Parts: sequence; C-alpha cells; structure tokens
Amino acid sequence: MSKEVKKVIGIMIFCEFLVFLGLSLIFPVMPFIKNKYHFSAFDMGVMSALFALVQFVVSPIAGRVSDKVGRKPMLVVGIILFAFAEFLFAASNHLWLFDISRSISGLSAAIFGPISMALAADLTTEKQRAKVIGWLSAAFSGGLILGPGLGGILANINYKCPFWVAGTLGIISTLVLAVWLPSDKDEQFQNTDENSERESLSTGWNELKKMLNPMLVTLFLMIFTMAFGLAGFESIYGLYVNEVHHFDLQSIALVLTLNGIISLVLQVFLFNSMVDRWGEVRLIRYCFLFGAIGTFFVIYDHSHWRLILATLLVFEAIDLLRPAITTLLTKMSKENQGLLNGVNVSLTSIGNIFGPLLSGALLDVNFQYPYWIVIAFFFVSFVITFGLRTQK
Repeated sequence: MSKEVKKVIGIMIFCEFLVFLGLSLIFPVMPFIKNKYHFSAFDMGVMSALFALVQFVVSPIAGRVSDKVGRKPMLVVGIILFAFAEFLFAASNHLWLFDISRSISGLSAAIFGPISMALAADLTTEKQRAKVIGWLSAAFSGGLILGPGLGGILANINYKCPFWVAGTLGIISTLVLAVWLPSDKDEQFQNTDENSERESLSTGWNELKKMLNPMLVTLFLMIFTMAFGLAGFESIYGLYVNEVHHFDLQSIALVLTLNGIISLVLQVFLFNSMVDRWGEVRLIRYCFLFGAIGTFFVIYDHSHWRLILATLLVFEAIDLLRPAITTLLTKMSKENQGLLNGVNVSLTSIGNIFGPLLSGALLDVNFQYPYWIVIAFFFVSFVITFGLRTQK
C-alpha cells in the first residue's frame, strides 16, 4: 500500500470517526426530546423510519452516481448534508422540522456510507481490503463508543448542545475532505487493474442486472435476511433485558461499553487475520451460528453474568458480520463498487425499517417471540452461507 493510499485511508478513517461520533452524540438526548415536546412513541418511531427509508431509497442511486462523477464530490456533499441536518435539528421546535432533519440525515448516510466503502475498495487490492474495511468499521465503532457518553455530558449544558456539536464536527469533516482528499483525477495511485473506466458504464440498474449471478443473488438474499435479525436484536435489547431480566441502566451501560471495547479490538487487530485464516464465507457462517446460540441463551439463561457474556457473543458476531459481508461484496465485481455498496446499504435499511417494528409488536404479545424470530433469521442466513460456499 503506497504512502498516498495510506493518506487517503487515514482521512476517511478520521472523517468516519467524526461523523459517527456526531451521530451517536444525540442518542442520550432523544428521550428528552420526546418528553420535552410531548411526542408519542409512534412519532419517535417515524423519525427513525424516515432515516432508514431515505437511506434505503437513495443508497443505490448515490453509489451509482459516485461511479460516474467520482467519489470525492459525493463524499463532500454527504458530509455537508449531515452538518445541515444536525444544525436544523438543533434549531427545530416542531415535529415536521424534526422529521425533515432526520430525512436529510438518512440522505447523508445513504451517500457517505456506501461511497466510503467503495473508495476503500477502489484503493486497495483484494488482499488489503479486509484490513482497510476493518479499520473503517473500527472508526465507526469508536465513534459510537465515545458519542453517547460525550452527548450525556453536553446535554447537561443544554439539551440541544449535542446537535450543535455534531453539526460542527460535520463542518470539520467537510473541510478535511475538501482540502486533503485528492480529487478523482489526481488519484493516480489507484489500483487501475481493479477499477473499470467509469465512462463505459451504463445505467445503474441495467449494470446491476448484468452483474447478477447466482452467488451475488445469494449474497444479497443473505444481507436481506441478516438485516432483519440484526435490527430485531439490537432495537429492543435495552427494553428486553430491563423488563425480562431486570437489568438496570448501569448493567446495560456496562454491556454496551464492553461491547464497544471488544469490537474495537476485534476489528482493528484480529479481523484481517480471521479473514486470512478462514475466508469471508466461513467467518460469516461462524458469526451467524454464534449469534443464534447467544440469542438462545439471552432468552433462557437468567444468570446475570452469563447473560452479559451471551449478549457480548451476539454483539461481537454482529460487529464482525458487517465488515466481513462488505469485504466479500467488494470482491463480487471489479467495477461498480459504489452501486454494489449502495445495494448493500439499501437491503440493510429494510431491516432497519421493519425489524424494530416487528420486534416491538411481538414483544407486546410475548417476550420470547422477538428473539425466536431473530434466531430464525440467523439460522436462515447460516444456511444460505452454504450456498455461497457451493457457488464459489
């Protein structure tokens, strides 16, 4: 990996960390927003759904546009939208403005997420790719680890303060990208043997149809089923362990903190070695299996510490699944990385829209039903990995 490529990857890691730090700053404040403006739980759910819905619709389009016009212009636009959305949320006092802000945030995520991964794929060889995507995932995790605690401190100053700070971080990221990230024309250090000439590409959906083969379709199906399972587990975890296993806020905070630390270590130091040793398909298969086993223990084991260990097993499986699937997807085609990563984000967004709704509805019926559905999705995805192995 050349010095110039390392510089670009470093810039992307820095910006990814700042963006997700900014996004997670607001997590502790959302319940206060709900109470302050007397919003219903449905109103708050609509905000989350709008974010995921816009991300679902726009991700393939944004990825495809970046294949044509270049990565840097789209990344800068995505960060500007992020900053604007946070400032708008901070200045808003009406539900419709909050909804618009969350929609713009979803648009920002639809642009920045898949294109940053596509840029990583552009600049690396297949051998280097797992390591770089692991670094980007670690930046994502690092931002999410530090954000809630910092957001809670800032909220003591003013409940809108985290949003102003998040917008400021977006401005800093924009300046870093605009000044130091080379333009696409200047990226002479790209792996041209792994990149197609963008001018020769046809329309996005037509190109996607051309790329479709049994393995890619199977991988998309696995992403689709996985998204429901992951979103279903994560979205109700705090509510579930509080109501069913009587975890207090300190216990939940301990689990999330431990998860963040372990996830960071796995993604930075061990992920690349795991891929080298087992390959993406086997690593993905093991993660689905351990995720299903951990979820089973979360349902039936009532020991406090064993529940924490089972939860960490599921969360670490989830945190390894995301970069492993992304790495495998980038190897499905030597071109159209923006389009492929856009479809990946869109399929994941479907889970982020419907997974929490399904889990919440089932939790009202029986506390075991949501996680049995999660186990079912994990198991289906586990079975699908054997299809990937056969087709490889």
